[in-house]
Amino acid sequence: MLLACDVGNTNIVFALMEGIEVRSRWRIATDPRRTADEYAVWLLQLFALEGLAFDSVDQVIVSTVVPRARHNLTVLGEKYFGQAPIFAGEGPAGWGMEIDVEEPASLGADRAVNAVAAHAEHPGDLIVIDFGTATTFDVVDFNGAYKGGIIAPGINLSLDALVQAAAKLPRIAIEAPSETRSVIGRNTETQMHIGVYWGYVAMIEGLVARLKAEIGRPAKVLATGGLALLFDEQTDIFDAVDVDLTLKGLAILAEKASKPGR
Repeated sequence: MLLACDVGNTNIVFALMEGIEVRSRWRIATDPRRTADEYAVWLLQLFALEGLAFDSVDQVIVSTVVPRARHNLTVLGEKYFGQAPIFAGEGPAGWGMEIDVEEPASLGADRAVNAVAAHAEHPGDLIVIDFGTATTFDVVDFNGAYKGGIIAPGINLSLDALVQAAAKLPRIAIEAPSETRSVIGRNTETQMHIGVYWGYVAMIEGLVARLKAEIGRPAKVLATGGLALLFDEQTDIFDAVDVDLTLKGLAILAEKASKPGR
């Protein structure tokens, strides 16, 4: 099996993959100081709960936007799984697509991985929205070339900034306002829910409309990330929601890297 490691700014997702299907997944807070031994102790218990041993892993792939996490994940793969990790976008796991932007090296690995998976599963022009620490909008053309996109503050970041800057505002859960679709809040907490949730929906719909107008051709909108399902409940802007898109992209790159004569 493949052990896929998706290292984000907030969390690391470890997943056991069979093909592009996720067999098991686990999430841990990102901490670049965490050692390979700490990861191993944690994973050992989780593998045991699934009735698996470390030797069931025959390949490890890592996508990271946190450079300081790279070394310890490399040691984890080599020391505990007997596999030198391959890194998304490097060597045999190169993107295999054109990165048509001004600074290709600055593109986050997670966004490129999403583009790989999206193009593999969906024909035509695509807009990929990933709800993570930041909310990113990525444009992939019908040939599979990455054309650029948008970076906006993630909804958690926006809410944290609001609460920290305004002493009297309470911390609220991120959820859709439950009672009605009214956008006239009758108390402080409801007004915050409306502002955070419907404000974010309006941003998504507005930016997608502008992206589609600039692309000039029909474009399918894909959503991924932990909060994608939350917004899918209240907008019809998404053509598909795939919370496993990044992991599928890692599996695609790992399979390409394992083929002889690549």
